[in-house]
Amino acid sequence: MGSEAVSGSFPTHFLPIHPLEFMLFFLLSFRKMQRLRKRKSLKTMNMDEQALVLQIQAGDEDAFAKIVHIYKDKIVNYLYQVTGDYQKAVDLSQETFLRVFFKANKYRPIAPFSSWVYAIASNLAKTELKKRWRMGLVSLEDVPPAVEISTPSKEASDSGLVKNLRQALDALSPRYRIPVVLKDMEGYSQEEIAQIIKRPIGTVKARISRGRNILKKQLEKARTGNVAFQKKEIFDGRF
Repeated sequence: MGSEAVSGSFPTHFLPIHPLEFMLFFLLSFRKMQRLRKRKSLKTMNMDEQALVLQIQAGDEDAFAKIVHIYKDKIVNYLYQVTGDYQKAVDLSQETFLRVFFKANKYRPIAPFSSWVYAIASNLAKTELKKRWRMGLVSLEDVPPAVEISTPSKEASDSGLVKNLRQALDALSPRYRIPVVLKDMEGYSQEEIAQIIKRPIGTVKARISRGRNILKKQLEKARTGNVAFQKKEIFDGRF
């Protein structure tokens, strides 16, 4: 009697979960903790940034150097996640900051300064990816090799799932990749992403959902050994 009661009342939250779902949950949870810490520091930084922007608009190069120091690693990492090419990410980040300096007078504080910087970086990334597509450089054979991404442990970063996640992300169309990276890796809200990519929030929500679904399907294919992705299924040239 007692054993039947125990087996019949097994809590559903203890049911086994799929390894793929666990790894995605693990990675996203770690990212969420990082984002919470980042958000807390950004609150104290915003006022200082606004003062720095005013100085940059007046041509102050020291203020510009401080902005570069604040954002350099973040922008390089973001562009790397989007392009899959570290050297190109560095080059595009330099172009991003040149535009920040020379176009500082166009910034208006109706949106966070960080959103404006990421919008510049996103536009440069889209231009680069569009150029690759037009030149016929984007194909499954040209997907960059798997790389180590930020995870809590070396063991996790060595897993085949993380490798497949990197490859699937690299192959994802930029129209989905950019919103997914901004949301799940950079921690921006859907409203902030709408400001960055200059699209309605409904479009942002749809692209994030679609991008996540494509990634999930491709990761499932990789897990089962069926990795013969169709190019048009992932990257159709639309931005």
